[in-house]
Amino acid sequence: MTSVRGKEMMSFLPDYYATSRVMSANMEAQGQELDALWQALDGTLEQYFVSTATWGLEHWERELGITIDASKPVAQRRSVILSKLRGIGTVTVSLIKSVAEAYDGGTVEVTLQPEAYTFTIKFVDTRGIPPNLDDLKAVIEEIKPAHLAVEYAFTYTQWSELRQKTWGELNNFTWGEVMTRSWS
Repeated sequence: MTSVRGKEMMSFLPDYYATSRVMSANMEAQGQELDALWQALDGTLEQYFVSTATWGLEHWERELGITIDASKPVAQRRSVILSKLRGIGTVTVSLIKSVAEAYDGGTVEVTLQPEAYTFTIKFVDTRGIPPNLDDLKAVIEEIKPAHLAVEYAFTYTQWSELRQKTWGELNNFTWGEVMTRSWS
């Protein structure tokens, strides 16, 4: 018997049914239907949480007024939804940091320069430009106060990190890979 629920139902029956092919076939058929039902219920429940949603992301995007783009990776769509949910309320440095980290998935530093009417978002853990930077820029523009400008700072490989490497060791990498890879 392959059905999990079928085996479970069979365990509730008297022992003399254990050798019955008819009862085993009956429990297997019913068990497969119950397995499929439980799988569908679990799949539906997953759609209620952004971190596990797949086909339900479209409903989240529609509810939050986000443009639906099914061609984007699921992780990027989730980060857009999470940042939109986090971006509701008064705009503070910690809110901007929270929204940016939802997109990046790593540590982000936000520094405010009030005399210049700007703030800077620096990606600390991510090397190079994050893949969904355009989405982040759109959300930041939507939530930031209109009088503030935003600047983005990116982290790249430092020459000091490459001192232990030879040109021969780096020969198998493109320049972009050398600059965005963590060598520590």
